[in-house]
Amino acid sequence: MSSILINALLSSCHDPDTLFNTLCWPTDSWPDAERVEALTTFIDGIGKLPQDIFLRKVESIIWTQCLPLLLKVSNGDGACKGKRVPDGRAEITIAVCRLLSVCINTLCDTAVSGQVARAVLPSFQLPDGETEEELPGQGEGRLGIDVAIEAMSVILPAVSSNEELTTSILSSALSCIKTLPDALVSKITVRLIFTLLNCYSEDGIASKLRFILEDLCSWHKSDSSNTDSPVVTERALLCLTTLSDYLFSPAKVQQHTLPQSLSYTRPDPRCSLQFWRILQDGLTHKDNVSRKRALYLLKRCVALSEDEMLVHSFVDNEEIIFRWAPDRCKLLREFWEDYALVMETLEENQIHVVRPVLNRIHTLIQTAANDSQGVSLFHPSWLLGVYQRMFHSENKSVMREGVDHLLELQVLRRPAFALAFSQFILGPFMDVMSESSLFHRTAGQSVGECPELGVKLQVFMVTFFSSLPQENRGPVLLQLVQRLGSQHWCAVPILFLSRALSHLPPCPLLGPEGLQALREVLRCTMITHQVLLRGAAQCFLLNSALSLTDVTLVTLDDVFSLLVHFRADESLRRGTPLWNQLCDWLADSEGSFRPCVRESADGTSTSTSPERETVRGYVQHQMELFLRVPASTDQTDSVPDPGEAELLAKAILLCVDIEGRTPRSGGEQTTGVSGGMDSLLRPLLDTLSRLHTNVYLPLRKTDKSLQLLLRLLQLTPARHTPAALLVTVSMETLVLGVVEPIQEFILRRLSGELQELCDVERAELYLSVLKEVVLMYSVLEWNHSKVQEAYFPRLLRYVLRTLEIPSVAGQVSRAVAMASLAMTCEVAALGVFNLQSETTILLVHLSSYFYSPAPPPAPPLSLVNFNQTLLKPPTAFVICHSVSEQGPLLKDWGRMAAHFIRDQWTCLGYGRRIGPPGPLELPRASGSLQAAIEALSLLPSGLVLPVLDFMASMLPQVALSEEALCVEAVTVSWKLVLGLSSNPHDFWPTLQGFVTMAFHHSLLELTEEQAPGLTVTLQQIAIELMELSQAKTGVFNVLIQHCCHTWLPTGPGSEGESQSDAMFSSALLHLDILAEACVYGPVFRRDQRLIQEVQVYVERLGEECAANTAVPSDNRDDQFPRVCVVAFLSRLQPSNQLHERLMEELVLCLLKKDEAISKSKQRYYSNSLQHRVKNRVWQTLLMLLPKLRGEFVGTVLGRVFEAGFVSNQASVKYLIEWKMVLILVQYPEHIDRLWACFSVDQEKTKTSVCTFLSVLVHLNIIMPQLKEKAVQWRKALDVILQWCFSHNFSVRLYALLALKRVWGLEGARAEAEEGAGGADGLGGLATVVKACLHQAEAMQSTGNANKNWTRIQDHFFFGGFHPVRDYSVESIFYTFPSLSEVFEDEWIPPWKFEKLVDFSQSASLPLRNPVPDLSQIQPGDWIQQDKGDQDGEERWAEVQKKMTPWRLGIQEQEPELGLVPQQRAARLGKLHSALLVVASLIDKPTNLGGLCRTCEIFGASALVLDSLRHVSDKHFQALSVSSELWLPLLEVKPVELADFLQLKKREGYCIVGVEQTANSQSLKDYKFPEKTLLLLGNEREGIPANLLQLLDVCVEIPQQGVIRSLNVHVSAALLVWEYTRQYLPTTGVKSD
Repeated sequence: MSSILINALLSSCHDPDTLFNTLCWPTDSWPDAERVEALTTFIDGIGKLPQDIFLRKVESIIWTQCLPLLLKVSNGDGACKGKRVPDGRAEITIAVCRLLSVCINTLCDTAVSGQVARAVLPSFQLPDGETEEELPGQGEGRLGIDVAIEAMSVILPAVSSNEELTTSILSSALSCIKTLPDALVSKITVRLIFTLLNCYSEDGIASKLRFILEDLCSWHKSDSSNTDSPVVTERALLCLTTLSDYLFSPAKVQQHTLPQSLSYTRPDPRCSLQFWRILQDGLTHKDNVSRKRALYLLKRCVALSEDEMLVHSFVDNEEIIFRWAPDRCKLLREFWEDYALVMETLEENQIHVVRPVLNRIHTLIQTAANDSQGVSLFHPSWLLGVYQRMFHSENKSVMREGVDHLLELQVLRRPAFALAFSQFILGPFMDVMSESSLFHRTAGQSVGECPELGVKLQVFMVTFFSSLPQENRGPVLLQLVQRLGSQHWCAVPILFLSRALSHLPPCPLLGPEGLQALREVLRCTMITHQVLLRGAAQCFLLNSALSLTDVTLVTLDDVFSLLVHFRADESLRRGTPLWNQLCDWLADSEGSFRPCVRESADGTSTSTSPERETVRGYVQHQMELFLRVPASTDQTDSVPDPGEAELLAKAILLCVDIEGRTPRSGGEQTTGVSGGMDSLLRPLLDTLSRLHTNVYLPLRKTDKSLQLLLRLLQLTPARHTPAALLVTVSMETLVLGVVEPIQEFILRRLSGELQELCDVERAELYLSVLKEVVLMYSVLEWNHSKVQEAYFPRLLRYVLRTLEIPSVAGQVSRAVAMASLAMTCEVAALGVFNLQSETTILLVHLSSYFYSPAPPPAPPLSLVNFNQTLLKPPTAFVICHSVSEQGPLLKDWGRMAAHFIRDQWTCLGYGRRIGPPGPLELPRASGSLQAAIEALSLLPSGLVLPVLDFMASMLPQVALSEEALCVEAVTVSWKLVLGLSSNPHDFWPTLQGFVTMAFHHSLLELTEEQAPGLTVTLQQIAIELMELSQAKTGVFNVLIQHCCHTWLPTGPGSEGESQSDAMFSSALLHLDILAEACVYGPVFRRDQRLIQEVQVYVERLGEECAANTAVPSDNRDDQFPRVCVVAFLSRLQPSNQLHERLMEELVLCLLKKDEAISKSKQRYYSNSLQHRVKNRVWQTLLMLLPKLRGEFVGTVLGRVFEAGFVSNQASVKYLIEWKMVLILVQYPEHIDRLWACFSVDQEKTKTSVCTFLSVLVHLNIIMPQLKEKAVQWRKALDVILQWCFSHNFSVRLYALLALKRVWGLEGARAEAEEGAGGADGLGGLATVVKACLHQAEAMQSTGNANKNWTRIQDHFFFGGFHPVRDYSVESIFYTFPSLSEVFEDEWIPPWKFEKLVDFSQSASLPLRNPVPDLSQIQPGDWIQQDKGDQDGEERWAEVQKKMTPWRLGIQEQEPELGLVPQQRAARLGKLHSALLVVASLIDKPTNLGGLCRTCEIFGASALVLDSLRHVSDKHFQALSVSSELWLPLLEVKPVELADFLQLKKREGYCIVGVEQTANSQSLKDYKFPEKTLLLLGNEREGIPANLLQLLDVCVEIPQQGVIRSLNVHVSAALLVWEYTRQYLPTTGVKSD
């Protein structure tokens, strides 16, 4: 109602009191919003009438109507009868708050308003124990926080004079900002803090601003180290941005508004160090809105500083974060403009958008570094923010650019900058370096090269540490190494970081803490990495330790405690260059180490003499401590930790090798090494010599002695140099003197003395030592005879006796006996025992134990001794130990039981190999196989190898009679292998055992008629195995290597020719495996390819990296299957009919694969999988050509020519052409079939005729083999000339090149004969040929034509390439792919074939090219276009700059909607919605034109533009198609948007922003209010930070792709349609 209507009503109403009561509502009811608004209007009108009697009633309205109703709204109550809250909850809240405001203003009583404020204030205080999520329903008597905000916002103007109350309200609001959900923080900031500040004069504003700023800064400072710091920064930035107009008002404005006598000034946030910390944290925040706000505040600071033209040094604790100098205003302005541009651009994720501004970073750095006046204007932390923002980019390319840029930063050569950057290097830089994808090789790098980033990282580390002040290098290096050990690193990053550290200049930087940090890296960080990469990283880290350790600060104890973590089977192996380098370092540093603190015999601690600490003295002392064991009779001690023995064994060998490297004469060298080792090992040898005779020797001492001996025997073997060989021989000689007592002691202990549970681990130690000793000294006749005739027979008799008499109490003895038997079988399998020895005879009778008859109740052939299990210890055993002791005693019982079963199958496998020849009886064989299947389910996955080995011998025996059982065995085994795919330690040995078992030659020979189920199962497993190899490199390698060696064994074999042919014939049954190997080579994911390429890099380091010597090659290269199958094919003999048949069937199979790809509709692009497969097919076909029969070649030649008509990639095309040339050279009788190809319908040939023209370019090689050369030459001319006039440029170019080459062969002779009147005259054809050739040579005046003519002549296939001379494996598999722009992972270098001993070279197929001409040609293609050489700086010089938009003046304007468009639309019956679309931030006419069209179509109420001048723009009109005539347009400048939005919000509009924020709602879930204002952001910057807090909600569009955002017009169209769909009328709407 208007005021006029209310006045009229009041003046005519005889009883206003009745009217007042009528408008009020009962307290137990829920009024409509219209009724509340009517009461509001009525009370507002009362103030204009002289009726004071209503004031008391107005006050009662507050307490009985407004606050109770707000409480109901908060609690979600309906009427008293339990009705639900109506949908218009927000609407009723606004109406009641407006009523509350009118009542307070009418009363004009500060006491009442204060009481109301205090009643609402508790709603802002979070009760103890209540969480943020519980706020909407806050309990009895408290308003919901959103309702409280609205209520308090209308109360604040009335209580602004109450300083205490407003301070309390402000404190509560700030507390809410810290604790409430994100959605309410912005509302509190705008509705409360803004309202409060607007109520104050200048002095009050200054006071409140100071209070707010101090609170926010102290909050951020206290939480800066907590995990909540990002949230604190986000909310602090929101508040500061909201208050920016107050905080950054110019000083001259404040002076004009204040009396001269007053000194109130607003706080300057620029004077607060914590403000700059907030701002810098915001610039690198993970939330894009927070980053936008921080950049907005930075711009405001810069603008204000420039306006004031005053000298500012914002210093705190002598740290300058921001400085402004008026005399250098231009420099400062340009710096900050560039800085803002860079930070804005980094919001984009597309590298092509980011890269143009990277040169601005150089400008920033140079500006910060070049300081001629000696005053630092720019703090380095601003530059670090740029890099950190790049490091956090979602786009890996942007991240890579940032890392590259930092690594090439020349300013770090300055000590001050290097020191300032040091913590950033240790923090964000190390974080980003953990990203493996950064280390991919760049374009132009070949596989096996060090990645470009790895090279840059090495140079950077050297530069950085060299630039640091001397006193800071050690601490920074220590922190860096500690960082390596404090988080998980992938294998590749830590490898190259270790490599970079290893190249630092030698300098004493690391002390004991540094070595401890390196131990943590070795112990924790790299434990799960690939073995080769882990070993290489260990090598680099050891090199770093040797060059960077300060020997005067560390003891030898520190050094050897580090060395024990370098594994001998991965890096620190004796005899390698790394080992020798370590020996030299220890020798050079001897006498410089800090003395160790040693324990004397009486237990006191004393220091060694500080004069000299030698390695020998250290080792002797450690040996003394190692063997110093207190006397003990306790036989239940567990085996000591082997770590001590590992450390001492390495120390002994290093000491001996150090002394052995001292130059001496031959005799002195031998005597010196032998004597030195004897003196070191004498305490150990004395102990070992008394093992058998001294029964009182402490058990712990014997264990430690044997542990040390075992590690010495395992680590010693190294015979690379005479010195190493001398040490090895001396060791073996010394140990030989104590071999007999060791063997006697171990045999005695194994023969019944080991009864306790802890003795199982001790038995493993004994058996390992015994195995090493027996194998080492088996060549000595006296010892060998005693071992096989006395020691082992005695042990075996005891073992068999123990196993045959089971005892519940003797479970440990049984486990030890079975382990001893298994070890004996392993030693026997190595050929140590003679066939006639007693040991072998006893082992032959093993089958009598396992296949012994069962007791009478069981069937006579039951296998009672298969899968025997151990019984748990008896109850008495458990009772006699305390609960605390039971855990350690029983923890390994399951492991012991599993090993017991595994050892049984080890013995069974060996028994089958040496047992009676011939198969077992069928019942026993099938029973054995069934038991093996059962064992697979009983054993842990890592212990099944002996079972698989046994199954390999049993499956062939029962394959035909028990096929179902065989299928079950193979299937169960395959499932077990698949289950191990994530466990590389057990997976590869198990896979090898499975392939050997499942693809046994006897099973491969089975046909589908003989065993249909088994053959189908094997074929399916082969397919699944190939599929697994797509994700796990090396899986298929195991299968193809096994099959190739099975079908064509290498080396001296015992099989006769007939048996060999029988095995080879099975290859014909599994041709698909060979065919798949020929084309194998999956396109791996980038992470998998990275690991492979880095492994190749490590392998190519050779002996420079000791890991290559220590870690055996695993043959898991993805090129290995092709290398293996090519080696297999190279050994096939055409004279063998089976070989001939296999090759022909393989050729047909490969041609079928090629044709299938050509006919498929899959996308066929360069280096796609289809392209690679076709390339591999033709490489194999080309390689097989010399071995094929002429008749067979003739049958497939047509298919070869057909392949020439297919559109192929360049590399495939060259191989097909090469094969055609070689066929015609070898079989010239088929030349007429080539001529027929030129007669095919031209529609079919099109540009594919270029393939056949390319063949004619090499006619000079074919001609010598042809009959009637002149006739064939003339045919060549005829077919070429017809294509010289083709419409297609490429065809003409090929034809002209062929014409030139062919005419050069016989042209001169033919012309001479024609001049002499010969019969073979050309009849004028020579004139045509010369004219064509003249046209080709005259192309120099026709632009690109000349370039193409030159390029095609220089192309390798028509230039340096000779099809016959260059025919080799190297050309086919390496040179051609490299010249044909095939990806580098397809190039197979010759050395990979040379590594295979079974590769067969021949004169018809050599491995390498006889001449290097082809390999020296640079790759290139004549059809490529010129590439611009634009300078990078000039190319990106012009970039768009959008700076300081707040500088535009604000023009007061009262926008009104035009009526003319509405009237036009109304005449046509057009319906309008309440949607208002605001596009004032959009500046591109095309977007605005399309948006205008969209808004008109969907009936928006109006479109708001920044200027109506856009309407006349031709680009706008092209997209709007006259829609501006039917849609109201409104002009609102960007600087006026804040006021416009506030106005619309007061009118009841919901402000919806189209923006991606942390709290955005998905468009598919959002319900638009009817009165919606849709605010669209700028195309590049989005919605400015100062407008974000005015939004009621942000809506984002769900995305599925990679690109971050849609075009603004597209985004707006989606939201406008969704709004229209939600409010779509049921009738009256047109649809297309």
